[in-house]
Amino acid sequence: MSQVVFPDTIKVFKNNDFAIIIGDYQLIEPILKANNLTDNYIETAAQNTGVPMLDIKHINARIEPGAIIRDKVEIGDNAVIMMGAVINIGAEIGAKTMIDMGAVFGGRAIVGENSHIGANAVLAGVVEPASAQPVRIGNNVVVGANAVVLEGVQVGDGAVVGAGAVVTKDVAAGAVVAGVPAKILKVKDQKTTDKTKIESTLRKL
Repeated sequence: MSQVVFPDTIKVFKNNDFAIIIGDYQLIEPILKANNLTDNYIETAAQNTGVPMLDIKHINARIEPGAIIRDKVEIGDNAVIMMGAVINIGAEIGAKTMIDMGAVFGGRAIVGENSHIGANAVLAGVVEPASAQPVRIGNNVVVGANAVVLEGVQVGDGAVVGAGAVVTKDVAAGAVVAGVPAKILKVKDQKTTDKTKIESTLRKL
């Protein structure tokens, strides 16, 4: 192994008997074959991907195993990202916001502070053109499980989006919407606030 030469595009950590090789398999495979290196274990993380994963080592947030977070994503302090969430390039997540299991953020989707995006909810993405408006979710918003917010929709502060709703138009601050397509049911009152209260204990790291 010590005599095998790897290009600079491949990271190699090795001694005379063992090596960990990290890089594009299309570059690694010919080297393995040319040197008859058949005793190996290959773990594939991605294929032909153009966007790397976000380096989360120094992010002050709770990020559970299995969350997929692409590069150029911004995550605020004490946010929570649960298992299976998918956060695409350019998305922004505010401080103390919770992204529940299986939620999907399209490119450049924006969520404010202290909001909750429910399990399997989808915020549609807009990567191109750059002038296109992304989904914007305000502060203190609750988006229910399995809800879908379409491209360019703006959801105001304190609004509530019911589970399974499909939001095709902007939602005013404090409004409660539900249905397919989503329609305004009422302005949020104390009863709704109590039902949708976000537990601060869940944000603690």
